[in-house]
Amino acid sequence: MSTGSIANLLRQSANHNGVAQVLRTVRKHLRMDVAFVAHFRETDRVLEHVDSDGASPIHEGEAIPLEDGYCLKIVKGELPQLIPDTSAVPAAMALPATQAIPIGAHLSVPIELSNGALYGTLCCFSRVPDLTLGDRDLRLIRALSEILAARIEEEEEVERLKQRTAGEIQEAMARGAPRIVYQPIYSLEGDVMVGAECLARFDVEPLRTPDIWFDNAHKAGVGLELELRAIENALGTLDRLPAPLWLSINCSPELILSGRLGAVLGDADLARVVLEITEHATVTDYAAVSEALRPWRRRGARLAIDDAGAGYASMRHILDLKADIIKLDVSLTRDIDTDSNRRALAKGLIAFAHEVGSGITAEGVETEDELATLRAVGVDKVQGFFLARPGSWEDFVARATVQAAPLPSAN
Repeated sequence: MSTGSIANLLRQSANHNGVAQVLRTVRKHLRMDVAFVAHFRETDRVLEHVDSDGASPIHEGEAIPLEDGYCLKIVKGELPQLIPDTSAVPAAMALPATQAIPIGAHLSVPIELSNGALYGTLCCFSRVPDLTLGDRDLRLIRALSEILAARIEEEEEVERLKQRTAGEIQEAMARGAPRIVYQPIYSLEGDVMVGAECLARFDVEPLRTPDIWFDNAHKAGVGLELELRAIENALGTLDRLPAPLWLSINCSPELILSGRLGAVLGDADLARVVLEITEHATVTDYAAVSEALRPWRRRGARLAIDDAGAGYASMRHILDLKADIIKLDVSLTRDIDTDSNRRALAKGLIAFAHEVGSGITAEGVETEDELATLRAVGVDKVQGFFLARPGSWEDFVARATVQAAPLPSAN
């Protein structure tokens, strides 16, 4: 394979897999024992990526004085970039690392960014000499350094974006975000309000929907902080909540496992709190999540699986976490009065829920006919725009004072 073909292959690998995979590819192609990227700082160089065949004498994250070793000397021209046999280069043999590692063959080239700045070096070495190394291999590694420079700049831009996004979110939280709105939940037994789902809203720039705010927060590394703030803001009204109403709050499995949720729940009356986990949330260890939930459930907290029926994962959530409440996704509720397939699936979930002792709540109720059908198939509780839109705490409390009023379908 020609140098150009190999470089093109590595470019594609960099685009799809990043620096680490490219290092492995070039190390294997050049038959080297170790390949690494060194990032130069003022007084040292940090080994940001290391790939090795077996145990490595150097490690990712290791900081080495800039004057030590090959890298700076190669940049300065004091050592050649290509050394097939270090024993033939007195300046290389004079370096302690040559004997200590040992280094028999060495290839290293500078990594220069598009603005001309020196980022560091791309290096690889083998413990024994390799006299087959030549200019073709040097051209290859130079081409690779250009590819890696572009990749490094992309990664740095991603990191800058993460930091900027994290800053936006932290500033929003400092200004009180997110605002909490309350969507009433009604029991079809007596047609009375029993609680509300707490939903986050963001009134700060840049204007984005809540799902985007939370998604961006997790990508920027501050997702748990934003989740905790939303829960904290929601539970801030719990002490003023008219009895026996309860609040339902959303939390991710990651937050549950983090050990940080307990501090926010504190000594709250958890018998009036429902923890909702969405069907879309990834659970990698159901046993660990169940164990983390145990102390809160002992204090009365109930567990709801949100968006049930939206995908396969909801069934595992329901079975393995033993949910107290199963919430039918809006995709099932919508047009359930006219769609026999939706109605059949909803009936199955309702029958299952009642068989295992779980309650069933339908979300997204928007018409009187949908409500009537849900009532007929045995849903326990409902929420949706037809009944009440999410509103302020004051609106929620005002509704609670007249919660005995019949639902629209009962008029």
